[in-house]
Amino acid sequence: MEMKTLTSKLMAGTLMAGAVALSAGSAAQADSQGVTDSEVVFGSVNDLSGIFAAVGVPATNGANLRFEEANAAGGVHGRQIRFVVEDNGYQIPRAMQGYNKLLNRDKVFGMLLSLGTPMNIAGFKLLDPKGIPNVGPLSSARQMLQDPVDNKFIGFSSYYDQVDAGVTYLAGEFDAKEICSMYIPSDFGKEIQESAVETAEKLGLTYAAETSHKPDELDFVGSLTKLKAAGCDVVALGLGVRQGITVVGTAKKLGWTDVKFLNTSAGFLGVVAAVPGGVTEGLYAAAGWVDLVARAEEEAPAQFIAAYEAKFGQPAGGFAMLGYSAADTVVRALEAAGQDLTQEAFVKGMESLAYFDELTDTQISYSAEDHRGADDIVISVVEAGKWKELSRQ
Repeated sequence: MEMKTLTSKLMAGTLMAGAVALSAGSAAQADSQGVTDSEVVFGSVNDLSGIFAAVGVPATNGANLRFEEANAAGGVHGRQIRFVVEDNGYQIPRAMQGYNKLLNRDKVFGMLLSLGTPMNIAGFKLLDPKGIPNVGPLSSARQMLQDPVDNKFIGFSSYYDQVDAGVTYLAGEFDAKEICSMYIPSDFGKEIQESAVETAEKLGLTYAAETSHKPDELDFVGSLTKLKAAGCDVVALGLGVRQGITVVGTAKKLGWTDVKFLNTSAGFLGVVAAVPGGVTEGLYAAAGWVDLVARAEEEAPAQFIAAYEAKFGQPAGGFAMLGYSAADTVVRALEAAGQDLTQEAFVKGMESLAYFDELTDTQISYSAEDHRGADDIVISVVEAGKWKELSRQ
């Protein structure tokens, strides 16, 4: 009788333990959507057709190139990486459609390289409740590390810090006194405008004037006439890629050549420097990395340029490099996370990374207290159709 009772208790305990293990396994699975024994899924809500398509297209191409390399080598811990990209056209309604599809239909494990400050901020409302990691967003806004920070990892310095460094450099080099800005009145543009205002105040300079613009606006004659009359020495730009080019070209047509236009990482593209006819000659940028073309003769950039052009049939630029580098960060974090991949393991994997990225010529390091990978700010200017590095801070 006692033996029967003991056996019954043991069986009950075994069943209970099995139920607990099954429950824990189900919880882990629910906690970590987008993961199977053979695959992990990352998504991106990007701009493939809007005002920042010149950023989004090469960046996602670069990421795909790195993931294809990892997959060809057997994946990470036996898992293939699937990368699903949705086009937001730099429009919030389309971005939200993309986020909903990726989260609810594709069941992504994490997000990578999602583009646009307002689009990322809107997306956080869907990502944060699920704890979905958001890695390397194509936005340098400070809000990319807004609370809760646990699931957010950025690649480089903020727009605010870039404008601060750029204005400080130009004021020192050219004795600039009057600081101005031209911006899209979104979270992206407002951060650049705010930094221009506060940096001018910090340096004892005058914030003289500003103009705001719709994302599709391309006639800047009136605005530039206003800024010229205000005596602007430096104009910080928080505009779309094509808009920034048009502004600089229009200023030259108006004969306004003694002003310094300052872009951030949002306009730090090879195609901007290479506009025919020297339209952008003399344009400055403060960004979080060194231009790829300027380092094209070095081993790592040369190998990447050759591989990218062979794959996509077009020249590689800075954002293609950033896409590849961001994807490489994800691969490293997946390796560090180990075989039992969960959101918590991935976050700890990200926080363990510390390495020198030869492709971007930058030290990358994360920790539990620091979710920004690189701290450098590089000041460059367009000379002879290329970005030339002037200072690194």
